[in-house]
Order: sequence, then C-alpha cells, then structure tokens
Amino acid sequence: MCLHHDAGALGAVWNDDAWVRRLTMLKQMGCNAIRTSHNPPAPELLDLCDRMGFLVLDELTDTWTWPKKENGYATLFEEWAEKDLVAMIHRDRNHPSVIAWSIGNECGEQGDSTRWWIPQLLTDICHREDPTRPTTAGNDNPGAAFTAYAATLDVYGFNYKPHLYEQFRDTHPGQPVYGSETASCISTRGYYRFPVEQEKGKGWDMNPPFQVSSYDLYAPGWASKPDYEWQYEDQVPECAGEFVWTGYDYLGEPTPFNMDPSVLTNFHTEEEREAFKKMVAGWGQAIADVPLPSRSSYFGIIDLAGFPKDRFWLYQARWRPNLPMAHILPHWTWPGREGQVTPVHVYTSGDEAELFVNGVSQGRKPRDGYRIVWDQVVYRPGTVDVIVYKDGREWARDKVVTAGKAARLDASVDYAGEDLIYVTVDVLDKKGTLVPDADNLVSFSVKGAAVILATDAGDPTSHVPFYSTELPAFHGKASAILRRTGPGPVTVTVKAKGLKTATVGL
Repeated sequence: MCLHHDAGALGAVWNDDAWVRRLTMLKQMGCNAIRTSHNPPAPELLDLCDRMGFLVLDELTDTWTWPKKENGYATLFEEWAEKDLVAMIHRDRNHPSVIAWSIGNECGEQGDSTRWWIPQLLTDICHREDPTRPTTAGNDNPGAAFTAYAATLDVYGFNYKPHLYEQFRDTHPGQPVYGSETASCISTRGYYRFPVEQEKGKGWDMNPPFQVSSYDLYAPGWASKPDYEWQYEDQVPECAGEFVWTGYDYLGEPTPFNMDPSVLTNFHTEEEREAFKKMVAGWGQAIADVPLPSRSSYFGIIDLAGFPKDRFWLYQARWRPNLPMAHILPHWTWPGREGQVTPVHVYTSGDEAELFVNGVSQGRKPRDGYRIVWDQVVYRPGTVDVIVYKDGREWARDKVVTAGKAARLDASVDYAGEDLIYVTVDVLDKKGTLVPDADNLVSFSVKGAAVILATDAGDPTSHVPFYSTELPAFHGKASAILRRTGPGPVTVTVKAKGLKTATVGL
C-alpha cells in the first residue's frame, strides 16, 4: 500500500493505537509492504512495521528542483536535499523493515537528461551512507524508463504503467522492476450506480451525490481498475509486486470531485483556461459548474472512518489465496428497482461459484481474474447466496439479505488499545440486517474513564467537524474514537431519533 501520514479523523498527530489498528486491517487484507508516500515516515511507524512484519519503502520527497507547487520542496532542494536524505538514512537505517530508499516521486526531471545528475547524486548519497540497501523512485514518465535515467536507480518503480513491465524487463535485463504506484481505483463505500458501465470514467457524474460507484471498475484517466494491473503482473513474473494507491482514504485530493469553477481563477487568459480544460479532459475528468463538496479522497481501499470498501475483499482474494473467502456486492436493498437488471459481482479466492437469488440458481461460473460476474440478475427483494468452489470442492459462502426499515442501533467495540477505543455503530432493521441506505442522525455519549475524541462515518462529502458528538450515519454505519482518561470501566451510549438505543461497555 501507498499510505499518507494522516490517520483519518485524528489527523497527522501520531498515535500508536490508531496505527496498530490501521496496519492490522491491512494485514487482514493481505498487505505486507508500505510505501511512505511521499515523505519520510514517523519513526514510530517504522517501529510498528518492524514488530508487525511489514516491508517499507522509505521515501524522501515528492519533488526535486522542478516545482509542483509554489511553496513546495523545490524551494529547499538545493540547500537541504543532501542534509535531509542523510538525516533520514541515519535515523532509519537500523530498522529491519526498511528495504529500500525511495528518492523521489513523479519528479519532472525524469524527462530532462541535463538533470539526471540529481537522481544519480541522491543514489550515490544513499550508497555512501548505507551500502546495504538499494535506491528506487516512483516514475510516471514512460519514456524515461528506456533511457540512461533508469540506470540512476537500483530498482525501477513504475507509476501506472503496467503495460511497460515486459518491455522494461527485456530492455534492462537483471534490473528489478515493480509497480511503485498502481490502480488509483476510486469508489465510495456502499454506493452503487446503475446501469453498471464498464468504462473507467463512467462510475460518477459531476452532480449530487458526488459519490463514485463501488463496483470497483472506475478510475481517473491515468489510472485503472485493480484487475488491469494484475493482468500485467501475471504476464511478467519478474515484476516484484505493487504498491496500491491507497490503503486508506485521506484528507484532500478528492479526485474526481476536485475540479470546480474556482480552479479557472488561477488563469489570466481564456487561452490558458481552455488549455487547462483540455488537460483535465485528458485525465478523464471535467470541471464542474458548481462548487464541489468533497473533503477527502475516494482512492482508499478502506474509507476515512476505517470501514472496508468492497475493494478490500478483491485485494484479499488475490493476496490471501489460501484463505477461504467470498464477498457479494452490491447490497440487496433496492426499493424501486424491482424487476430491473442489477448485476452481482462476487470477489473470491475460489475458482468457480454458483449464485442463487431467493433459492433460484443464476448459473455456475468460473472466476475471471478475482471476480465472478452475473450481469443479468434481476432485482427481487429477498436473499442472494453464493457457494464458491475450489478444485471442485466447496470453498466459501456469502449471503446478502434485503433490509427492512431502520429499527435499532447496534454498537460494538472495534478496537480497544491502551489509549484509544474505536466504537462502530450499525443501523439495523428489526431482524438485525444492516440498512444500507440509512443516514439517521446518530449521537454518542460516554460515561466512565474516557472522552469522545472524534467521530466519522466515511462520507467524503461530509463537513461535520470530527470533534462533533453527533453525525449522520453513512450507508448504515458510523464510528467514534474515544480516548481513555484513566483506569476503570467505560460505557458508550448511542442514540438516534425513532431507533432503539444501543449501549456498549468495556
């Protein structure tokens, strides 16, 4: 995974419990390596990676001398790059989790041969200060890979260019290669858009609700669905693996909803504005006619509140092939869609599966990649079941059920550490089924030795302050983070108008 340094509602301040929880979820999915994108990590993160068994690409910067932002690192590079790199290596070189020094990301100098002394200088510094580890960088310029630039790095990282893995292997035999930044698939937990389009830019539009369909087929123009990356990794076994963008949603960069009318005020002439519009169109995006509300990214496999999106199980299917698992999407509560085609996808580590809607078989199909698709399923309220097989034997099952009206809340302790307690709230019907479209206003209160630190529900468009003790549920879920104030019992009460109250204690 590529990971930013923030921890959702807690922001950038370090907390051991928050990161133990985050890394534990990534391990459950099958992730075994972290790229610290795009800056040196907190040393505490490396301590956890040492203990928990993660490999780490320790990254210096996102910029060399060509600026990306007016006040970016380019303004400091010439004076500080060597000092900062040496400091980073001296601080981190005794961490066994660190396997390589990443000296940059998508730096413009890749395409300028007069500036290739920069990555060579940084590589030489790394070798001088730590001769035991190789250097790498995240590279997005496709042409640079087939020039002398490639030799300035020990290990070559491609950002979003899996179709070049084979050519690179043949051009640079013996030089290790991997996907330093991959996929950038975008989605919103629990949101599905119909009809299900196959084109990667068709999972959203520039109108409310400003969400992206969770069929995991959609990405900006420069990116791809996960399956596209795997196709090339499987064709080129010399590719060492990938670092997916990103493990978790993060604050800022809410692609594709990051282009509202205000961006055009950055340009002084109509010519400049038209050129920018053309460039944005090349990314598979558009400039909206209205201000856009999104505050956080859609790239995460896990949302800002720490709830897994469907993609979690797609990656688990690939990265934990010996784990019996199956995951059905979408949910099966679609009032008003009765009789309409509602495609069903199953993510699984098995090799074939049979799908049933209200006990009626929809056919048995082999796996295509890591998903099995039934495109012509017609929505009828009830139950969808799947039985997955591997090598001809039953391997795993999953089931989704149509929910009734919201009736009660359920609260559970998701994680309890020495400092933080994470509480998850589900909005359920009277039979205990999650209500996937529930957006009830939920309020939290606590008694005992703890205080509420933050709340969130994972909605990228929400502007409820994280310190608020009440917020709308998002697709049936909400969460609260508590901080212990001392020893002793803690009781959390969760209320919503018209719903049965929930209480959880520890």
